[in-house]
Parts: sequence; structure tokens; C-alpha cells
Amino acid sequence: MSIHADDRAYKPLNWMSPPCTLKEGDGSWTVTNKAGEQLIITIEEILHDSSHELGVDPGLIKDGVEAHLQELLADRIETLGEGWTLIRREYPTAIGPVDILCRDADGATVAVEIKRRGEIDGVEQLTRYLELLNRDPRLAPVTGVFAAQEIKPQARVLATDRGIRCQVLDYDGLRGIQDDKLRLF
Repeated sequence: MSIHADDRAYKPLNWMSPPCTLKEGDGSWTVTNKAGEQLIITIEEILHDSSHELGVDPGLIKDGVEAHLQELLADRIETLGEGWTLIRREYPTAIGPVDILCRDADGATVAVEIKRRGEIDGVEQLTRYLELLNRDPRLAPVTGVFAAQEIKPQARVLATDRGIRCQVLDYDGLRGIQDDKLRLF
């Protein structure tokens, strides 16, 4: 809990480090921290008092994590190209699972690495997977797609240099949510 002055709200006048307890009394609140220090707030006038039932706290739910992108892309693999088919999500290798292994319209094997933010380390990771997968005669030749919501320019240059295709993913589009922005085309 922090108490701020009206004229300089950026710097608190008092800071009670958590954990704190709150005890309501007659016209006052007493906040006590773990060191036993107390902040007593006197309530002089109540201008409005209401309460709202918000239901059960669902906890923090992070939206748009790599696992969600992987699941959505696997369900909509045609996003990568018409006629593409899924072989498997989390395809196991000796150095870790490939996010998605699929086949393109010509039946060639493609390894897909998915990131929220595509950076050089993701391209390096996909490169290691491709080296390993191309040793398997049942899969070779295996090409790669580096898919992310945002791909950094340096990662795009490295991927292109290594023959890896880059694909920017629209998370809301994969979920079937249309934006409400006006468009000319």
C-alpha cells in the first residue's frame, strides 16, 4: 500500500511493504506490515459506498503464448500454404521437440519453429533441428519455416540466408477475430 500527496503523485509519502493486514474500526482503517509498523487512516466522510460481485478470480491468464500459437497454427496449417498437412506437433528429436512438423502441397517435409518474437536465437534453434532432421532419410529433404508474431530484421536476414522461410503470424486472425479498423483494400 502506498499513500501519495495530491500535488506530487509520482513519489509516495508512505509505503507499506507487503504482506500487510487491514483492520477496519469505527471510522478508521489500520494497515499493519510484517514489521509491525502501522498506518492508521481516519475516514472523515463517505461520499459513495458500493460493492460489486466480480465472481471467482480466474487468476492471471496470459494470452498469445507460444503454446497457443502452436495449437492455432497446427489447427490452421493451411495458413502456411494451400494443401499443407500436419504430421505432428512437438515432433521429438534428440535435441528437443520441433514445434510443428508438416508437409507442403508437394509432399515435402517442413519443420516449423514458432516464437512470439522472432529473434536470431530462434533461427539458430530451427537450424539445429533442420540439420538433425535432414539426417533421417524418411524425412529428408526438410525445409524450415520460422513463424512469429513479430520477426526482428536481423533474424529475417539470417533465416533468408539459410534458406528458411519467414512467416509473420496474426494471432487474432488465427483465432478468427477480425479487427475493426477500416481498410481500403
